[in-house]
Amino acid sequence: MDAREVDRALNLDADRAREARTAWLALMDLAVWGDLRASRVGAVPKLRKRALETGERMKSMFSSRDWIPHARERLKNALASFLNLRQSLCELDRAAAALDAGADLTAFHHLCTELNTIAEGLSPAAQRWSQLLDSQYGADDA
Repeated sequence: MDAREVDRALNLDADRAREARTAWLALMDLAVWGDLRASRVGAVPKLRKRALETGERMKSMFSSRDWIPHARERLKNALASFLNLRQSLCELDRAAAALDAGADLTAFHHLCTELNTIAEGLSPAAQRWSQLLDSQYGADDA
């Protein structure tokens, strides 16, 4: 496996990372300070937990993997981070679906959509990581 090719594949756009952070910070602001209400008891605190988890997963997605010594392990870590982010966003969407009132409801849903769009934009990179991992296994079999 070519380490330089792996490094290029893992190099995510810094602008996309800033965009994700900005959207997530706005989402957290609304989750904590915004006017969001749900008729089901405990739904808003659960939403806050899911929003925080999504931020942690987003951070992991855009973090450097230089500390991981083997290229294959860096790819596996990045792919796992991507899958964890997607799962976290699904859970956030489910928690957001429980909201049913509040002046900031529309803005919150818009930010959820924005974060999902950012994650979808990472799909080509995740596919590339998967291809690189598959090509390594194919080379081992030869």
